[in-house]
Amino acid sequence: MKRALLSVSDKTGLVDFAKQLVALDFELVSTGGTHKALADAGLDVIGIEDVTNFPEMLDGRVKTLHPRVHGALLARRDLPEHMATLKEHDITPIDMVVVNLYPFKETILKPDVTDADAIENIDIGGPSMLRSAAKNFAAVLPVVDPTDYEAVIAHLKSGEDDQKFRRQLATKVFQHTAAYDALIASYLTDKEFPEQLTISGEKFDDMRYGENPDQNAAVYTSALPEKYSILNADILHGKQLSYNNIRDADAALRIIAEYDETTVVTVKHMNPAGIGQGATIEEAWDQAFAADDISIFGGIVALNREVDLATAEKMHAIFLEIIIAPSFTKEAYEVLAKKKNLRLLTLPFTTDVPNQTEVTSVLGGFVAQDRDLLSETEADLKVVSKAQPTAEQLKAMVFAQKAVKHTKSNAIVVARDGQTLGVGAGQPNRIDSVKISIEKAKAKPGFEDAVLASDAFFPMDDSVAYAAENGIKAVVEPGGSIKDQDSIDKADELGLVLVFSGRRHFKH
Repeated sequence: MKRALLSVSDKTGLVDFAKQLVALDFELVSTGGTHKALADAGLDVIGIEDVTNFPEMLDGRVKTLHPRVHGALLARRDLPEHMATLKEHDITPIDMVVVNLYPFKETILKPDVTDADAIENIDIGGPSMLRSAAKNFAAVLPVVDPTDYEAVIAHLKSGEDDQKFRRQLATKVFQHTAAYDALIASYLTDKEFPEQLTISGEKFDDMRYGENPDQNAAVYTSALPEKYSILNADILHGKQLSYNNIRDADAALRIIAEYDETTVVTVKHMNPAGIGQGATIEEAWDQAFAADDISIFGGIVALNREVDLATAEKMHAIFLEIIIAPSFTKEAYEVLAKKKNLRLLTLPFTTDVPNQTEVTSVLGGFVAQDRDLLSETEADLKVVSKAQPTAEQLKAMVFAQKAVKHTKSNAIVVARDGQTLGVGAGQPNRIDSVKISIEKAKAKPGFEDAVLASDAFFPMDDSVAYAAENGIKAVVEPGGSIKDQDSIDKADELGLVLVFSGRRHFKH
């Protein structure tokens, strides 16, 4: 007869699994609540204290941390001296461990959680048993996931000693305990960037491919999920999100979170194609579409108000990949759902995006930083030119600063209050971004009221000169260059309003 030790927090499928183990000639050993659940189901179960000859103690903190448990798990069956040691100390080998851990994650997600509650839900015995079993997977089956119960029974019934299957179970154990410990470490630390940064995630989905068809990809949620996330959206309609869809949609959510006003954001390749505002969501859509009616083709749209029928009909007329909104009216949904591949997503919108360490891979490692959550107000703007801005120009500068912050560097945005007119993104030099953004904006209505925003300082006065010579009357930039005075002098020479925000917004 073989022996299985069961001690689980998640009792999904437990009783049925245990009954099948008994049918396969396993005797059961168990602890606490698991023992009660199995006994209540009419199964014969050996209590852990009958194995250790020692009572559970310290409110259950110590019950399986004992040589009679870990010796039974770690003994190598192929070494006669190990088996002789077990016999000498009257230790019965344990052939399977079925354990899942105290619900630490669920505990710390509670709004009223205390440190005491969190600490009591740090499992010690469970990870120890799992790690012992996983280390000795050649002889012991380590089972941490209830979804594996069926496969484990099938493996046992086959009668084959499938070491590949055993290794897979052991791998899952170490992944699980590593993620569990990473979450605990994250909860307990008070350092923003600790000496050892542990990152864990839970697989959300396998992607059909990554950025390109020859790249494999998957998407993971953070260990502690965020409500305001594309991965938390309800997909009402359309096919599976792709790798690029998710990244573009994430960019759209970041951008639209900057605005309280009724706003529509269109995104292409993680850059804003157009941002528009209006008294109604239809007006906001009209402004966003007019901002760039070419780049929006095949793009992502985020709206921070319910989508009505009139707006839906206009969006239906063009090819879009994804539409994200707080909700759709019944009539709007019916119109948009006529396109079978168009993804329609709902998500509660917010302007309160929490700070979080963000990680980007590099060869051989990764870099980590805070989110850029700074946004300028009119009070932050310092006029450095002789020419003074109008009230409308100041409003447009604040609007444009929120847009340029989410545009790939070198980034330039030409905008009036409530509408982007031209976006220059990702150019190797700033003057090219200036030229692109102005060229896009020049032919659009409202250009005479436009301001130009830059994500970083002008290293020389050529951008100021080009802007003034091509119809821009006001510019906002962070300042901070050793040649700032050259730009100020050029602005004064050409009668341009020049304002320093004091804050850089690089986005690589």
